[in-house]
Amino acid sequence: MYIVSKRMEIAGSHYLRLDYDSPCCKVHGHNWIIQVWCRSPQLDQNGMVIDFAEVKRQIHGQLDHQSLNQILVFNPTAENLAEWIAKQIGPKCFRVEVQESEGNVAIWEV
Repeated sequence: MYIVSKRMEIAGSHYLRLDYDSPCCKVHGHNWIIQVWCRSPQLDQNGMVIDFAEVKRQIHGQLDHQSLNQILVFNPTAENLAEWIAKQIGPKCFRVEVQESEGNVAIWEV
């Protein structure tokens, strides 16, 4: 099994829709650290599991310097964002970590 990982940083703002009072209900921003893991039992015709540039295009290209509430249809928690990223990458993706601030990490994993 081949495994690759891509780490990237995106800047973005969001607010959360919560059923309790929280400062996170107000618009605020993060420099999100996102790490994506993909695996495959065999390499493609180019000798890759997945092209790192394609992963960056799909995620960084859509989310960097954006208001996440304006481009995503769900409540943009770190947990929901991790799952959305995995779906954007496709079936080779088996793990996504989303760090929204120091010490706050959400992980989606198959």
